[in-house]
Amino acid sequence: MKSALFRKQQGKWKLSLAGKDALAGYLFILPFLIGFFVIFLPMIAKSIQFSFSNMTVTSDGYVLETAKNNGFEHYIRALTIDPDFNLDLLTAIGNIAAQVPLIIIFSFFAATLINQKFIGRTFARSVFFFPVILTSGVVLGLESSDLLVSAMGETAAEGEGVASFLDMVRLLREYTSLPGSVITFLSNAVNGLYDIIVASGVQILIFLAGLQSISPSLYEASSMEGATGWESFWKITFPMISPLILVNCIYTIVDSFTNENNEMMNAIRTKIFSEVQYGYGSAMAWIYFVCIALILLVVGGLISRKIFYYDER
Repeated sequence: MKSALFRKQQGKWKLSLAGKDALAGYLFILPFLIGFFVIFLPMIAKSIQFSFSNMTVTSDGYVLETAKNNGFEHYIRALTIDPDFNLDLLTAIGNIAAQVPLIIIFSFFAATLINQKFIGRTFARSVFFFPVILTSGVVLGLESSDLLVSAMGETAAEGEGVASFLDMVRLLREYTSLPGSVITFLSNAVNGLYDIIVASGVQILIFLAGLQSISPSLYEASSMEGATGWESFWKITFPMISPLILVNCIYTIVDSFTNENNEMMNAIRTKIFSEVQYGYGSAMAWIYFVCIALILLVVGGLISRKIFYYDER
């Protein structure tokens, strides 16, 4: 290890090129390490302590009392007693299961389109990234207070939005032979098109960067061999971009689960900050975290089996 990071010059050990690169890498992640161990890790420890305790806030600070049932009182309450927790958790998981494939497909399709050469390509790429800006805190607040958006929400609440959704489902069932589950999936996709576009900005950029990194010589060789554009897509583009599908899936799942409009996030925030139930809210957060971690492990394990890594050697 010393010979790889250091080299001997004129009787003295100095950093090699690999050592300088390693030092630059450590300096690059140093702010994250400081923030994690100094700020974030103590907060995690406190959250775990809160989840096993009953906290009372006083004028002098807070007082922790050990919860009943060996400290698992809040976890037992969330999983077996609270009727809203399991419903909110299943709703959040169901929404993610429906939205993540749609976001990935739309992002890949949009990135493929704007990767083509046409006039105004730079402007088109900027337009697709606008949703990322629109979901920032200040702009999102302005959007939620906009009169037009409020009017649309009131109209939907009065039943017109539900009626149009049901009409769409009815038409698909009458004029197509698709299974009911597929019809419901497509109807939900169309009904939530705005949310899908808003959540796809970063994924489009990642896919676009991956598409631009594919060597043109691969397409030239396949063209000389007589491959069609469709065959080149499935034999070159899709395998080369498959590692980024895993990255975007992980990012989309985490982003969707931590979105402020998520039912579970709202419930946890309400319990902790509005109802001042720090212990119970922390237990809800840790159950939610474990569910997210398990889903990420399953999704990552399934997708990683199909990933193709190109070796240039």
